[in-house]
Amino acid sequence: MTQKTTIETIDKSTDFSLVLGGPLFQLLRRAHLTGGALELLRRRILLISFFAWLPLLLLSALEGQALGKNVAIPFLLDLEVHIKFLVVVPLLILAELVVHQRMRFVVKQFLERNLIAEDDLPRFDGAVATAFRLRNSIVGEVTLIVFVYVVGILIIWRHYTALAAATWYAVPTDEGLTFSLSGMWYSYVSLPIFQFLLLRWYLRMFIWMRFLWQVSRIPLTLIPTHPDRVGGLGFLSNTVFAFTPLAVAHGGLHAGYIANRIFYLGAALPQFKVEIVVLVLFLLCIVLGPLLLFASQLAEARRKGNREYGALAERYVREFDAKWLRGGAPAGEPLVGSGDIQSLADLSNSFEVVLSMRVAPITKQALVQLVAPTVVPIVPLALTMMPLEELLRKLVGIVF
Repeated sequence: MTQKTTIETIDKSTDFSLVLGGPLFQLLRRAHLTGGALELLRRRILLISFFAWLPLLLLSALEGQALGKNVAIPFLLDLEVHIKFLVVVPLLILAELVVHQRMRFVVKQFLERNLIAEDDLPRFDGAVATAFRLRNSIVGEVTLIVFVYVVGILIIWRHYTALAAATWYAVPTDEGLTFSLSGMWYSYVSLPIFQFLLLRWYLRMFIWMRFLWQVSRIPLTLIPTHPDRVGGLGFLSNTVFAFTPLAVAHGGLHAGYIANRIFYLGAALPQFKVEIVVLVLFLLCIVLGPLLLFASQLAEARRKGNREYGALAERYVREFDAKWLRGGAPAGEPLVGSGDIQSLADLSNSFEVVLSMRVAPITKQALVQLVAPTVVPIVPLALTMMPLEELLRKLVGIVF
């Protein structure tokens, strides 16, 4: 392995990004809506969000459906649409910058921690190159656009998620939905923008998962006594912090969906408990699930460490026993202050680290960091079941 190849691998891993690429990214750069490091965030959020939301306000007002009794759900009272375009879409855009900044140097950690042997650097470099190729794929984003219109809009939204009531965007009839002018913009412009941004994140998560899968197939030089208790892979659990905006976005999206059905269709919050659980499990699977790919190597490292450090401990304690308990210590060597005692304690601590190794780089903090932002946007809907005072009293009772 040449020094040049090693340097090129390190450079590529340093520049690793899930978001700095693809046709849309290049289009935004040409339109001066982003820079090479995702600058101009506020401009990008305002333009995309208001391009999707503002025409809906203007068209619904023109048709007299912004606020009034012409339809059961006027535009200004549609919580789902406002949360979707004024909260979730900005969060999906903000998540790009957060993921880029927080995960930019994650891949480099595999090299800085010497987890990749020199002979395996070409395989690691190939995994990085594959991730870049998928991220920059024109076919990938075009496929997403086709999927959005053919499946997302014409099938899923029209038949399963659109409200079965007279709304500002459509009125149900025997032949199907009859769209208003604002409904046409909503179904063919605004919703596709939102669905594309969301699905593009799932594509990025697939790229990240595939990259980790390829790396997990490389024999890693894990250290059983590493203080992070996952052989040196503890940095991977920190990636959950980068995906916090995505968790909030999913929670907010679900909260808007549930709120409309509670306020306008007579549903109750407990009816959606299965959906909430599925949402949490889904995010756990796509964010933390890929980290389980290293379970086999971590389990093997723990077994090997237990065997090797167990043998080392056996030799040391026998010699310690022979020296200090069986009269083997040199005459005049004091027990108090002897380095043997500290060495025995250090060896015991190292062996405890090996025994407590986890088989996945996932911490309780990471679980909380993902679950809490997902559920928090839905919590206020509990007020639809009981007054705020009673809810606070129950929460205080649980805590204290």
